[in-house]
Amino acid sequence: MKKKNILIPGLVILMLLAVLAACAPARIHSGSSAKEIDLNVDASLDRFTRDVKGASEFLASAKGVLIIPKVIQGGFFVGGQYGEGALRIGGKTIDYYSLAGGSFGYQIGAQQKDIMLVFMEEEALNKFRASTGWQAGVDGTVAMANIGIEGSIDTTKIKDPIVGFVFGQKGLMAGVSISGSKFTKLTR
Repeated sequence: MKKKNILIPGLVILMLLAVLAACAPARIHSGSSAKEIDLNVDASLDRFTRDVKGASEFLASAKGVLIIPKVIQGGFFVGGQYGEGALRIGGKTIDYYSLAGGSFGYQIGAQQKDIMLVFMEEEALNKFRASTGWQAGVDGTVAMANIGIEGSIDTTKIKDPIVGFVFGQKGLMAGVSISGSKFTKLTR
């Protein structure tokens, strides 16, 4: 009887790893080209502005926007996430970044999601760009914004220097956070 109890957690972990491997695109291993990243960023921005009322106006007031589309996250008590994206200023790609993070604690499942950091102040954007490995929650606080019931952003209540959004989730993951995630500039 005890052998079966030990075997079940092992099988669950193996199944989660298989699901994560099946969901993970080849870009994790080889890195995406600048063109691939820009196409994915464009699609993510289009989805965000189409689905969220007031998004275009909100993004137009930003000093810079970092979009990391198709972030892969998975875990079973120990988890990780990875994605590649672009920093845009004035609608133009300035730099490319990766997001990588690991965590330990209550989490189970696998998912794909889009992450967006909106820099509302020039000082926060400059600090991010000058960093060699900017870590959310350590090098800067990211206020995670909620999208309203009607799919809208209440811009009158957002006063933080950096505002984060997680959207477009596919899959099932208990426990979503970007705290501790590290953003590193890529050469593309």
